Amino acid sequence: MSEDMAFGSSIAVDVAVRSNARLGEGPVWDPEGELLWRVDILEGRVLRSRIDGGSTLSWELPTLVGAVAPTAGGGAVVACKEGFGRLSLGADFEVKLRVLSPDHRMNDAKCDKSGRMWAGSMQVRPAPGEGTLHRLDPDWQSHVVCEGLSLPNGIGWSPDCKLMYLADSLRRLIEVFDFDEDGGAVFKRRPFIQFDDAAGRPDGLCVDISGCLWVAMWGGSRVLRISPRGEILTKVPMPVTQPTSCAFGGRDLDVLFVTSAREGLHLPDGGEEADGSVFALTGTGTQGMNQARFGGS
Repeated sequence: MSEDMAFGSSIAVDVAVRSNARLGEGPVWDPEGELLWRVDILEGRVLRSRIDGGSTLSWELPTLVGAVAPTAGGGAVVACKEGFGRLSLGADFEVKLRVLSPDHRMNDAKCDKSGRMWAGSMQVRPAPGEGTLHRLDPDWQSHVVCEGLSLPNGIGWSPDCKLMYLADSLRRLIEVFDFDEDGGAVFKRRPFIQFDDAAGRPDGLCVDISGCLWVAMWGGSRVLRISPRGEILTKVPMPVTQPTSCAFGGRDLDVLFVTSAREGLHLPDGGEEADGSVFALTGTGTQGMNQARFGGS
């Protein structure tokens, strides 16, 4: 038995939603209605699925879409190429804040417990030092929080909200900050875990109730569980080359949903490959935490 199988052998990996997303990303579980939101960045699509065998709704937007989060007042906020936009469930979309130059775009994003959206921006062709971390407050005011990143990606918080994690994929690095929940500030930036070339690149991530990180490894065909001390506890082999992000969901928040991408792979048209689909991982032995909605409307 391989090392990977030994570490993750108790975890079942099944297709939850079969699709051919070019760059599927940013799963968000919405317990109201038991819905899974996500995006296809390069196709400009926001998608929402009923995982219990129901249908998928798709909104095609006239821009690149890095991430989505449902709002407290209905609809969704979108981190997009220009900055931040608002999507109504009636399919009306507007770019509400233009905060980026034309050669940049928003990438991954996530909302903290206070309803603020944290989003990383990157150069369209990723370059060292061209990434920035932004914070969008519920009143739709945007703030630059951290500069000098490269390809900011997955974001997550410790269960006590005292730490914030941020993946910088181009540098194969996850960093950690001390987090001030009341003020929405980060400080004491430092490395958390560095990966070598063989592991792939850390992409999207989430945090479970024990404070462990679950990280999708782009190009590594695996999802990792990492302890709060930076130790790799579990390696889950995935049937795709490019897992992109993950989020806990399901009625008991004990199913890990993992998105994936086909972009850059040489796959035959009409094939049965699962690349681009959403997967459900069960038997992880843990649970996630509720993902907050954006506090604005």
